[in-house]
Amino acid sequence: MILGIDEAGRGPWAGPLVVGAVVLGGAEIEGLTDSKKLTKNKREILYDEVVEKAAAYASGWVSARELDEIGMSAALRLATRRAVEGIATPYSEIIIDGTVNFLADTGKGHYVQTMPKADLLVPSVSAASIVAKVERDRYMVGVGKGYPMYGFGSHAGYGVAKHRTAIERYGVMPEHRLSFAPLQKYTGVGSSLRPVSPRDISAVKTTKVIGDQAENVIAEYLQRKGHVILDRNWRTRFCEIDIVSRKDGVVYFTEVKYRKNTNQGGGMAAITAKKLRQMKFAAEYYALRYPQEGDLRLAAASVVGDDVVEEWVTLD
Repeated sequence: MILGIDEAGRGPWAGPLVVGAVVLGGAEIEGLTDSKKLTKNKREILYDEVVEKAAAYASGWVSARELDEIGMSAALRLATRRAVEGIATPYSEIIIDGTVNFLADTGKGHYVQTMPKADLLVPSVSAASIVAKVERDRYMVGVGKGYPMYGFGSHAGYGVAKHRTAIERYGVMPEHRLSFAPLQKYTGVGSSLRPVSPRDISAVKTTKVIGDQAENVIAEYLQRKGHVILDRNWRTRFCEIDIVSRKDGVVYFTEVKYRKNTNQGGGMAAITAKKLRQMKFAAEYYALRYPQEGDLRLAAASVVGDDVVEEWVTLD
């Protein structure tokens, strides 16, 4: 019962840092290895297997803004703690990929063994690297739909030539890590490049793009409020959930509603009795597939215009 831990997103110029944590618990999954050595399609296939077969899995997220505030070392420790908090299954040992014990100052520190290349050698760590990589990549694809000029869907926020060119042309946006040396010049007062707003996007927005953009706004809002994002755009043929998050031992299932302006009526008006029943079913089904510790709460959020959070409220 080894708890494997690995991270994704240490090097990109934009987006969150994500730490994966997995207890395989005897599950045998063929093909597990360092996520960077796998094709995108293979990672997605293995991710689904890990989710289905592992005794427990979780991810811990630190947003770009949090990372800027506390620095990379503290962000790695925080993301690791958040990931471990999501594991309810008992385990006897923790293996962290690399040489740093990010749990050293916690009660779990003495259970930790650090191991360079553990993502190649220890199946549970390989699985953790896949969880972290896939979930972060999916998040960046969602961000990229709201800000298509940056091409996040193809490079996940790394400082590739296409990304650098976009920053020079459009400036920075909320997912950029302004503490990174190449971007620090954009933090100065009087910079000629201002933060980018979705209204700068010239591409025609589809309903899905608008919905994804609203969900990005709420996900960032929840992270600022101390939530750990557990899942986004979770869908089955029976139901769907926009955002699943955890804070203070409570798991929240948030439905995101968007309206173009305040003249369209309250966003919460869309939460009808029928919709509430659907949300309750989806939350119970999610908890059945992925058992959660603590209370489960339904919530709804409303976004107005491009990026204004009108409200986020619990419904039960």
